[in-house]
Amino acid sequence: MTRTEIKIFGTLFFSIFTAVTGVGIVIPLLPVYAHDLGASGLYISLIFGSFSISRTVLLPYFGRMSDRRGRKPYIVFGLFSYAVVSLGFMMASSVDTLIFLRFFQGIASAMIMPVAQAYVGDITPEGKEGLFMGIFSMSMFASLSLGPFMGGMIHSRFGLDSAFAVMGFLAILSFICSYVFLPPVDQEKTTRIKKKTTSWKVILSDRVMIGLCSFRFVYTTCVGVIWCFLPLFATTQFNLDSSATGTLVMLMVLIGGILHTPMGYLADRMNKPMLIVVGGIVIFLSMVSIEWADGFSFLLVSVVIFGIGGGISLPALSAMAVTEGKKMDALGSVMSLLTMAHSMGMLLGSLIAGLTMDYFHLNHAFPVGAMIMLGGVFFFIWCMIPQKAQNQS
Repeated sequence: MTRTEIKIFGTLFFSIFTAVTGVGIVIPLLPVYAHDLGASGLYISLIFGSFSISRTVLLPYFGRMSDRRGRKPYIVFGLFSYAVVSLGFMMASSVDTLIFLRFFQGIASAMIMPVAQAYVGDITPEGKEGLFMGIFSMSMFASLSLGPFMGGMIHSRFGLDSAFAVMGFLAILSFICSYVFLPPVDQEKTTRIKKKTTSWKVILSDRVMIGLCSFRFVYTTCVGVIWCFLPLFATTQFNLDSSATGTLVMLMVLIGGILHTPMGYLADRMNKPMLIVVGGIVIFLSMVSIEWADGFSFLLVSVVIFGIGGGISLPALSAMAVTEGKKMDALGSVMSLLTMAHSMGMLLGSLIAGLTMDYFHLNHAFPVGAMIMLGGVFFFIWCMIPQKAQNQS
């Protein structure tokens, strides 16, 4: 990496870490807040699902536009929009308002996450995709682990509005950092090298891409189940307070984040599909175990196992995605598809948990998520078989 590329990487790392920490602050608070406002399980699902809906619809557009027009404008405007949403949360007084704000926040996220990942992919040296994507992923996973913990502590000591205010401050800080330190669009690799954009038909017909997106989809289905309803499950079943539930979410994400750099390093030297499969099986086991939980300690073990599974599989998945995106000259589009699968999985996971809560029993949502994960692992293996045979021929 050149000095300019190191500066870009550091700016993106800090901006995403800071902004996502702010978003993570409110994650364990929204389900309980909505429940206090009288929301049913379905409405709580919609608060999380509306974010996924808006992000899913717009991800392909922003990813493709960043391939054509540059990365910086979308990242900067998206971060500023995060700050606006935090102000809206402070003024919200109804479930409908929370759903609308999460919908708008999903639009902002569609501008930020896949474009930032594509930007990192642009400057990543060939053969080190796993390492650099693993390091960068720490900005998201470490922030999502720190955020819920901070949210629980801030809420317990200072109240909900203070948590939203901190979220807004961090978003503004990220916006300023990206606006000042990211180079102009005409200095980005994606705009200096003019190439014809690969068609969606070519990208969507690639079996490797199908496998990567399907695994990301089932993984985040499980994440959606946990993020949306584990705080409520822990509160209603075991009388845990917001600090305890924030700690559970924090450790789940933190463990995965810590593993991203060493597992990214290994992914550059080992069979990447094998690492993805192993991680998927670990996640399946953790989802099964949550239903058997009898208190905080058992839940803690379950979420740590989940974090280990994600830490094993996701760096290898990101490395494969960068390789495919560079091969197709459509890295922004590829990253947007992965993030789109992420959003759809979060939506499905929250809906599964909400409907299960309303019609059966909340803890039954976790084994349902486990079976979806197991099915996704087998489908991923099926998608990789032709690629493996091609590599051996």
